[in-house]
Amino acid sequence: LHTKTLLLLGLSSALIGGWLGLNQTQTRKILAASSIAHMGWLISAIAINPPTATLTLMIYVVTTITVFSHMGATETKTTHDIGTSWAHSPALVLMTMLALVSLGGLPPTTGFMPKWLILKDMLTANFTPIALTLLMASLPSLFFYLRLMYISTLTTPPTTTTTEYKWRLKTHLQKNLAPMMTLATLLLPMHHYLYNTT
Repeated sequence: LHTKTLLLLGLSSALIGGWLGLNQTQTRKILAASSIAHMGWLISAIAINPPTATLTLMIYVVTTITVFSHMGATETKTTHDIGTSWAHSPALVLMTMLALVSLGGLPPTTGFMPKWLILKDMLTANFTPIALTLLMASLPSLFFYLRLMYISTLTTPPTTTTTEYKWRLKTHLQKNLAPMMTLATLLLPMHHYLYNTT
């Protein structure tokens, strides 16, 4: 396909994914909308620079596996469940919130790197209007990631310990969750090496 066609397809995917996730309360639907939005970034990277697309896909897969592993470990299905999982495992919830910020693409997390490189490549190729629109299209996605973070860390529902006694239950963590959390959040300083090896 033509480069501009792929860029417009990627832009529409980022817009649709951001809008779909805004009004959701189930975490599976939020992450599905996130996948649609990230597909837009990936399609845009394929159109401009395929090695950047490979790096984007690798980082997205690692970060998404991290978030899904947390959701499975704490049995989180809705945004209310995220609020009550703080009593379950505070350290795990805190690291998951960093992974969500990484999915949103905020610096200094790993998820900032692909968006930064894609925008840099688009600006270098003189696709400035599409790059700025793609950047603005990521704001709704960032909003629902920050909303999940706010619900889980800054609000504590009053029913946390009285209904299900979550403080008595042990969270069964997967052994690969800690390295995945590290990869999902702390790879930004190595972006130069990662970018040059893809």
